[in-house]
Amino acid sequence: MKAVDNSVIIKGNNYGIIVVLDPELSFDELKEKVANKFKESSKFFKDAKLAISFEGRKLTNEEQRDILDIIGQNTDMHIVCVIENDPEKEKVFKKTLEQKLMELENNTGQFYKGILRSGTSLEFETSVVIIGDVNNGARVVSKGNIVVLGSLKGTAFAGACGNTDAFVIALDMRPTQIRIADTIARSPDKPMKDAEKEPKIAFLEDGNIYIEPLSKNILNDIRL
Repeated sequence: MKAVDNSVIIKGNNYGIIVVLDPELSFDELKEKVANKFKESSKFFKDAKLAISFEGRKLTNEEQRDILDIIGQNTDMHIVCVIENDPEKEKVFKKTLEQKLMELENNTGQFYKGILRSGTSLEFETSVVIIGDVNNGARVVSKGNIVVLGSLKGTAFAGACGNTDAFVIALDMRPTQIRIADTIARSPDKPMKDAEKEPKIAFLEDGNIYIEPLSKNILNDIRL
C-alpha cells in the first residue's frame, strides 16, 4: 500500500484554505510537493476566489511569494488575500488601540461616532476613525486610512485617490469587501468563528491585500 504523503495538507477554514507545510523538508523539495498537491486538487479550486493562510512552517516573505506563485501556476484559483497565522503574536487590547488613535485626532484625521447601518455611505477626504460598527450594507470611503473601533461588516475603501500605502484596521474584521487603491478583496461566504474575532490590519503589498493580527509593533508604527 502506498504511504500517504502529508508533506502538504490543504484544509478549509472560514476564510478559504489553510495550507499546512512540513517544517522538515528542504524548501526546494517542499515547492515540488506544493506544485504536485495543487495540481492534483486543481479541479476543486477552478475559478475559486479564496483567502489563504499557512501553518506548520514559518515562511519568509520571499518563500511565501514563491509558494503563491506555484499555486497560481498549478490552479485557476484566485487568491484574494493572505491571512497571517502567527502563534507568537502579541495580544492587542482595545484600550491600547483607542488611546493610540485618540492621540492623532487633532492633526491627522477625522472621527465619526455612531453605528453605520445598511444603506449608509460616508466619504472622507482624510483618514477616519469610526467609533462604532460598520454594518453589512454600509460603506466607508477615505482617501487615507480607515480605522474602525468596532465591527467592520460592510465595505471599506481606503486610499481612494490611489494611495497604495493606505490601510484598514478593525477591532472585529469581517468586511463584505475591502478595497485599497485599485485592489479589491471580498469576504468568504462562511462566517468567522468567535475565536478569530480580534483586531486586524489590512494592507496592500505586491498587488495583494493581506490581513494580519494587529501587533504592538504595528500599532506603534501606524500613522493616519
